[in-house]
Amino acid sequence: MPKPKSISISSHFEVFENIDSLSEADKKLMLSAFEARKNAYDPYSNFSVGASILLENGEVIKGNNQENAAYPSGLCAERVAIFYAGANFPNINILKIAVTASSSNQITNEPIPPCGACRQSISEYEIKQQQPIEVLFMGAEGKVVKSPSISNLLPLAFDKSML
Repeated sequence: MPKPKSISISSHFEVFENIDSLSEADKKLMLSAFEARKNAYDPYSNFSVGASILLENGEVIKGNNQENAAYPSGLCAERVAIFYAGANFPNINILKIAVTASSSNQITNEPIPPCGACRQSISEYEIKQQQPIEVLFMGAEGKVVKSPSISNLLPLAFDKSML
């Protein structure tokens, strides 16, 4: 029996000590995500998430999680923002997305990345536009992680070429 081939996947991230360590542009986008987080509708999880997307035309799109008693009818902040961008600016590239999360049950001082469904949704747009989408994420405070592309968070992504 032939020996199987192996592949190796690596990812590169930058880790910043706090929001003040970011560039002015990234800090501004993350602060926008903080603002978006304030309007999250999270009566069930008490876990608020805000996302802000910077488009190539300079527009900033905000989203926040929207829960629903009929699980899983709610939607994550990242998908609220990215679907709004796709619906209203379908031919404008997405440059970056900033995400912040907080909980009323505990301190969120570690970086909290997008969930799997959000990673897949962001990946769809990155593949469509054939240009990386930077992803910045953090908790309510503390370190910020920056990825140059969603592919770092979702290697071996499923896309339309597989259908």
